[in-house]
Amino acid sequence: MIWEPRYECMSREDMQATQVERLQTVVREVYEKVPFYKMIFDKQGVKPRDVKSLEDIKRLPFTEKEALMENYPFGMFAVPLKEVVRVHASSGTTGKQKVVGYTKRDIRTWSNLIARIVTMAGVTDEDVAQICFGYGLFTGGFGLHYGLEKVGAMVIPASTGNTEKQITMMQDFGTTALIATPSYAMYMVEVAEDMGVDTSKLKLRVGLFGAEPWTENMRKEIERRWNIKAADNYGLTELVGPGVAGECECCDGLHINEDHFYPEVIDAKTGETLGCGEVGELVFTSLTREAFPIIRYRTRDISMLIDEPCACGRTTVRMKKVTGRADDMLIIRGVNIYPSQIESVLMGTEGVAPHYQLIVTRKGYLDDLEVQVELSGEKFTGKFKELEELEKNLKYKLNKVLMISAKVKLLEPRSIERTVGKAKRVIDLRPKE
Repeated sequence: MIWEPRYECMSREDMQATQVERLQTVVREVYEKVPFYKMIFDKQGVKPRDVKSLEDIKRLPFTEKEALMENYPFGMFAVPLKEVVRVHASSGTTGKQKVVGYTKRDIRTWSNLIARIVTMAGVTDEDVAQICFGYGLFTGGFGLHYGLEKVGAMVIPASTGNTEKQITMMQDFGTTALIATPSYAMYMVEVAEDMGVDTSKLKLRVGLFGAEPWTENMRKEIERRWNIKAADNYGLTELVGPGVAGECECCDGLHINEDHFYPEVIDAKTGETLGCGEVGELVFTSLTREAFPIIRYRTRDISMLIDEPCACGRTTVRMKKVTGRADDMLIIRGVNIYPSQIESVLMGTEGVAPHYQLIVTRKGYLDDLEVQVELSGEKFTGKFKELEELEKNLKYKLNKVLMISAKVKLLEPRSIERTVGKAKRVIDLRPKE
């Protein structure tokens, strides 16, 4: 089932014509109404009239997250505040929050975009959807809520926390679709098992997971333990929230709603535009936002674009699952390391649980990486020889993937703190330069 075939199955020629028309409009709007964009366009020596084709987008400057924080709270808005009916914001863990606004039309557009991605994942008007995202300034809760209602699903706005009650609601309300971060979904299934709940007896059949990178091995673990089909979706507060892209039943990349978001992949160091099939940093331009349009926003997310046809019938360009963030990359002894590489090793190793942390320290001039990972219940037997063999096996596998040696510390089950939001994977204790 496809929610909006007119756009999701549009020919490449028609899509590009739509994108050019919308790009020209948004460039003109930001130049005239957002002082920041007028300033950086003039500095770059480019005017709205210079954008005549999609290729011309390369002439436009990038927008960095720092610009949003420097223009906090409403300096990037393109409409008067009286036309803004909602604001959301990033978590603001570093510096000022990134505040975004929505007009009435923006809210309607957002709901429609979510309707597309939940339909891709297989949700219908017969589903009971339990949303375990926070209902606050974070975009996840409200974003999925309105889109799921639009397709006709019954929505349970469960929010986060009180996990035992969440499991009880699944049983009592007959939840069929779970919406959460993948790390919280894994914690929820632990709680369900502790409660003696047989997850195979629940009515759950599909899960929509996002807000943090997760590996294919994590997907398999979630699907196995929850007995569901797990689908990825992608979005950023700065663009709209969830609704930028989502997986169809083929799970061969995430379909980008490219009539609303123009995607690029660039070399994170040089800013050079890369082609389809080349891995780099995702960059997006919003094509239809009224309150908060954004031009060539550097997401810092690492992925690549796929322009090959998809068996589902949609013609939109797809993006690979995000493997990490350019600013989450660790450089250990000159080697670039992403947490997702380590997660793939851990998830592919019998005897350890999908809960881990990476501790980075420095002794003198040498960086050290310690991988702390919980043992699974069946391996927590106290038999030293077995633990020694498991630790040795993990060290060997990590060395093959990372090309550096890493320490491994095996922890008791449930010893790493659980979170209801995004999991904190990296603790970098190196002195700041």
